[in-house]
Amino acid sequence: MNAARMSDEKIAVIGGTGDLGFGLALRWSLAGAQIFIGSRDEKKAQDAAQRLKETVKAGASPRTQDLLVSGCENSQAAAQASVVVMAVPFPAQAAILKSIRGSLKDAILVDTTVPLAATIGGKPTRLLGVWQGSAAEQVRELTPPGTPVLAAFHSLSADALQDLSFTPDCDILVCGDDEAAKKTLFSLVKLIPGLRPIDAGPLEMARIVESLTALLISVNRRYRVHHSGIRITGLPADV
Repeated sequence: MNAARMSDEKIAVIGGTGDLGFGLALRWSLAGAQIFIGSRDEKKAQDAAQRLKETVKAGASPRTQDLLVSGCENSQAAAQASVVVMAVPFPAQAAILKSIRGSLKDAILVDTTVPLAATIGGKPTRLLGVWQGSAAEQVRELTPPGTPVLAAFHSLSADALQDLSFTPDCDILVCGDDEAAKKTLFSLVKLIPGLRPIDAGPLEMARIVESLTALLISVNRRYRVHHSGIRITGLPADV
């Protein structure tokens, strides 16, 4: 039995029809985790769940019946999960979070949002200003008290996740103020081959980590690649 099923974590990916959200759902479902793909449109979520099964069948294994994945409306997905991952465009973040906040019951909320200028028609290598300091800190302001908020997956290539012939090579910088929540997320990060979770400090460090996405977009453009990532060197071998 794999680690995800042993730990009984149920993961809702809000925005699971988008590139990053779909990639995370795909990799975690392959590792045996129970996944709820969330969307504002339930039919789109169900279509994404079916596409995930077809992707696995075509590229990895014909045993799609073993996948624990379903598509739901966002609030329904969040209500069933112990870990809720927000993978939505920045302009939609606040409204979607308000729509699911009543469904966050003893769940860890993981925000992957990056306030890229491209989301409002600007350049993808520039960030928008956020009054709270970062997209993740905006999430904390809008989340019910007592809900642990983490920021992660900003330096992870969605293309790399969706290409099942490719093993990502990337550290995942996790920011947050709840140590127990971080440990839970670390175990889920490790379910995806090639990824290593790194504790990047308190949630306020998301202000820096979010900007790495814009940096990697610039690197990808310059070198004409899609899979660039971040590795932290000089750490103990047992990290």
